[in-house]
Amino acid sequence: MPDLKALVIPAAILLALLSIPLLFPEYLPWLKPPKSNNLHKQSSEITALRIYPIKSCRGLSLPKSTLTMQGLDLDRRWMLIDANTNTFLTIRQIPQMTLINTALSPDASTLIITFTGQPNKTVRVSTRPDKSWLETHTTLSQVSIWDIPTDAHIYGPEINNPFSEFLGREVCLVYKGPTPRVMRGNGDPRLLGRTQSVNFPDVHPVLIASEASIGELNKRLVGGGAEAISVERFRPNVIVKGVVPWEEDKWKVVRISRSEGHGEGTGLDVDVVARCTRCQVPNVDPDTAVKHKTQPWNTLMGYRRIDEGMKYKPCFGMLSAPRREGVVEVGMRLEVLEVTGAHRYVKGF
Repeated sequence: MPDLKALVIPAAILLALLSIPLLFPEYLPWLKPPKSNNLHKQSSEITALRIYPIKSCRGLSLPKSTLTMQGLDLDRRWMLIDANTNTFLTIRQIPQMTLINTALSPDASTLIITFTGQPNKTVRVSTRPDKSWLETHTTLSQVSIWDIPTDAHIYGPEINNPFSEFLGREVCLVYKGPTPRVMRGNGDPRLLGRTQSVNFPDVHPVLIASEASIGELNKRLVGGGAEAISVERFRPNVIVKGVVPWEEDKWKVVRISRSEGHGEGTGLDVDVVARCTRCQVPNVDPDTAVKHKTQPWNTLMGYRRIDEGMKYKPCFGMLSAPRREGVVEVGMRLEVLEVTGAHRYVKGF
């Protein structure tokens, strides 16, 4: 027969341990068994790369590009400004900007700009103008994006006139100047841990979007009687297949590489710094410049207002900042290295 006294003390200890979560819930995480790290299983494939050489104008798809610290090569390197105020212009004010098309020459040395409905009008500018050409043919001046100044090379009338004629107002094309435009908001050096600059995007260098998420959104749109839309409406740079819709909401660090089994330094690591809170630009059809009165804005507002930092806007896509530069191609692997439940959009400060 077992010694009952010998069993009483272990039983009391066991009871005390089981009571800790109830009496002291703050210690509960300590008592949970460690979760296995299955992040290596969270991977996807890059299905498209897109750049938008002129901010808010029509972009183009590329099979291959260079990921620079400022984003995909040539992305938002140019911008249109109001000729009188030097303030940036976007689809928000002028939906017709999406009818200004961009393409690259076969050797990528020239940006070719055409205007929908005007086949005889073409503008060509060098994609990499040297300092001497810029000093001779442009004026270095201050321009404004979201009331924040940055420098830019303003082209002359020969380049600007076709844009002004097409849009029905005086505008100028500008090329980013030499002074770094340091990231703000979630990319601020105090939050990012490094000082990183951008060309002319609103905030951050790279926007990643998921086909799984646009597919889920389209199911809701069609189910509500609206038409499906393309992911182009959200103007992403890197589009991935995705596995589960909206899983990208929790991405913190991702790695772009050619295959599995890579080690440290063999891929391009990218910090996913914030969800992208959206305005009504996606309501504009990029083929026609017609802005829908309600969609997809209303549908997104119904279930994608998920960021505590900006509750009055819905989210689609993830804003990101590369840690180093390198070549990226369609078909490459995007692997999730870290996730977080603490994303919160921070306005520029």
